[in-house]
Amino acid sequence: MSSRRDVLSFAILGVLGDGEQHGYELRKRLTTVLGPFRALSYGSLYPALKRMNAAGLIEETSVTPAIDSTAPALTGRRARVVYAITAEGKEVFSEWANRPGPEAWEDEGFAAHLAFFSATEARTRLRILEGRRSRLEERVDSLRDSLTRGREKVDAYTLQLQQHGLEGAEREVRWLTELIDQEVTSTPPHTTATSNER
Repeated sequence: MSSRRDVLSFAILGVLGDGEQHGYELRKRLTTVLGPFRALSYGSLYPALKRMNAAGLIEETSVTPAIDSTAPALTGRRARVVYAITAEGKEVFSEWANRPGPEAWEDEGFAAHLAFFSATEARTRLRILEGRRSRLEERVDSLRDSLTRGREKVDAYTLQLQQHGLEGAEREVRWLTELIDQEVTSTPPHTTATSNER
């Protein structure tokens, strides 16, 4: 479940979990949620909605005709279809939100998971954050090695680009470490419940 199409589908389910929305509102919310990580066009949104509706993950709850209230003729605007998540969609979203693994550590998958961390169990959040940090640490090592080996073989612009990538990856590792520390300190230890029960 790591393709761009899958990530968009889960993001749609996550947004619709907060309530019914029509396509325009949905695109706006998705852009707010995933904006820093991907641009979203209607050309990818509406086919995804159609697929998800056919799969029973979402449903159309109402359609507002594209007519002008002062004139009975069509105005040329698209009809507004309101979408809602189904019970099956909620179940699929919950399974996805609480599934740690390599697809949750990659760039786009991680961004989507992070956007819906409030729907994710604490221990799963921690595993996703740790997995992402491990992936970024590998990237940092690879970039450092590439910079060391390729210093004489590449031009100054390529070196600057590699250095920029390295600094960005190092910055994200530090940020992830802070998030992990926050998760660890805010999550009560598993032994607390048993010790209180005595």
